Amino acid sequence: MLAVIDYGAGNLRSVLHALHHLGVENIRIVQEPDGLRGADRIILPGVGAFGAGMQKLHEQSLVEPIRAAVAEGIPYLGICLGMQFLFERSDEMGNHEGLGLLPGYVTRFPPRDDLKVPHMGWNQLQIRRPLPLLEGLDAESYAYFVHSYYCVPADETDVVITVDYGLPFTAGVQRNNVYGVQFHPEKSQRTGLQILSNFMRIER
Repeated sequence: MLAVIDYGAGNLRSVLHALHHLGVENIRIVQEPDGLRGADRIILPGVGAFGAGMQKLHEQSLVEPIRAAVAEGIPYLGICLGMQFLFERSDEMGNHEGLGLLPGYVTRFPPRDDLKVPHMGWNQLQIRRPLPLLEGLDAESYAYFVHSYYCVPADETDVVITVDYGLPFTAGVQRNNVYGVQFHPEKSQRTGLQILSNFMRIER
């Protein structure tokens, strides 16, 4: 069973549409801790502000169950803000604690005259190392981004995808059963569908 976490601000409908397009049927929309019971993989899609999103996860008592599920080895995929939640903290509109599943932090793109923020649109992915999540993607794969903040992992070995947007930033991470992508696979056409399909084949 695939658990898709709904904290009230995620890009849930588009993600579900992409999963249904792939033929994924056993999906549970999760808004409370009991919903994670029996899950063999978890997706946390996200849009919005880091602090507000984490507050909602705490209000729904989902933070500790997510951490426990990851500790048990259940594959987790964080999308956009769902990837940012993986880290220890974010400085978006203050200083906010994340899930702490990966060391590092989240920060805003620096102000530059030639750099529009939010970063919005298609960018080429630079795949740093082979990974089951990325099988079938070629060296010129593009994905769709919408974000103003980016992740700064403390451990370089967690980085699996980078993108150049005025500066190189981390667009994909992996450590053991934890995966995250800064872009929106549900809006990234063939590339995104391939990634979601690959995730559904990852076993514990």
